[in-house]
Parts: sequence; structure tokens; C-alpha cells
Amino acid sequence: MDTIVEWVDARERLPESGWPVAVAATGRYPDGEHFWIVLASVFHASHRDGDGTEHRDCFVDSDGVVRLPYGRPCDEPVTHWAYPPALPGRSQHAVLGDEAVAAVAAALH
Repeated sequence: MDTIVEWVDARERLPESGWPVAVAATGRYPDGEHFWIVLASVFHASHRDGDGTEHRDCFVDSDGVVRLPYGRPCDEPVTHWAYPPALPGRSQHAVLGDEAVAAVAAALH
């Protein structure tokens, strides 16, 4: 099953706050090697991290790493982002309750 993902330049437009997104982040590993990698994150219009620092318009991964859009001061800035694809055979990103059970059964049939 193929899907099309629309990558958006993080300098031009940002996702809706609270949405999970895929991000393309760039930076350097400790050994100096450059990287550009796709990571799962959630976009936040406002986020306060563990030490109380408030960040605006940022991407936060499951480890709590805060990344900013490319062009803002950040060790691993986000160059592009994309909303996740819809569920297999569906137009939605989430299905809840009894409809979820039926949707999974239909997708695996």
C-alpha cells in the first residue's frame, strides 16, 4: 500500500498545535558527521519543558527533545514537516470505539 506525504517547508508554514507530525531534522552527531533524519514529533505553539523553559512554535519528540524550525537557534532544526498519512483504507488519522474494531477487521480482511 503506497501513500503520498506532503512535506512542508518549516520556514514557510507550521502545523496545527497539538498534532503529531513527521519532521525532517538536520544536525551533527557527536563525532561531527552531518545528518538529516525523519523523526516523529508533536508540534506545540507553546511548550514548557522540564526545567521550566518556555518554547514557542516548536516540535517535541517522545524523549522531550525540543526542535525549532530551520533558521531559529537550535542544534537540530526542523527543515520540513508532514502530517501522518491516513489509516489504511480510510480518510481519517484516527477511529475510535466500535468503529475502530470494524475498521481494523476490514483493513486486515
